[in-house]
Amino acid sequence: MQFKSIQKIHEGKFITRYNLEYETASGRPKVYEMISRNKNISSLKELQNSRVDAVVMILHDESGEQILLSREFRMATGEWVYNFPAGLIDSGEDAASAAERELREETGLTLTHIDEIWFESYSAVGFSNEKNIVITGKASGEIKPSDSEFEEIEAFWYTKAEIRALLKVARFAARTQAYCALWSKMGAK
Repeated sequence: MQFKSIQKIHEGKFITRYNLEYETASGRPKVYEMISRNKNISSLKELQNSRVDAVVMILHDESGEQILLSREFRMATGEWVYNFPAGLIDSGEDAASAAERELREETGLTLTHIDEIWFESYSAVGFSNEKNIVITGKASGEIKPSDSEFEEIEAFWYTKAEIRALLKVARFAARTQAYCALWSKMGAK
């Protein structure tokens, strides 16, 4: 594949749509549509996003017996979807600070312990260069409704058995579904 150019198609408030022009190995021209949180991409180097956009939280209760999931109405799908709590990293924040803030805003819970901060990953590699950092750890407190009037989010704690049942009937974000499927079978009889 040989990169040729990138053209901005539309700039929205949160994402910008681009067409990437390249040439296939056989010499055929190809146009690839993608979106980015970067509003000013003009080169292949800028396309290779150096900024981490969001944080994703894989959190368990203090006992480690339950996992925290958010059930959120996602406009892009027109339905409720299960996902890990997540959110954008604001200017000046690091991933841990963003995780603490987003968790409090979306669930009312407190991030009590960070076990690991994973290396950068892509949110939706098929059509976006958005990067996130995953934080694993523990949370505690009383779950409260999201404080955003623009998001429909409900948070719940789930046991492994409850996750196995939910995986059979509910829509998930792919990363959440994969992790939950594996986690729910750890130590299962």
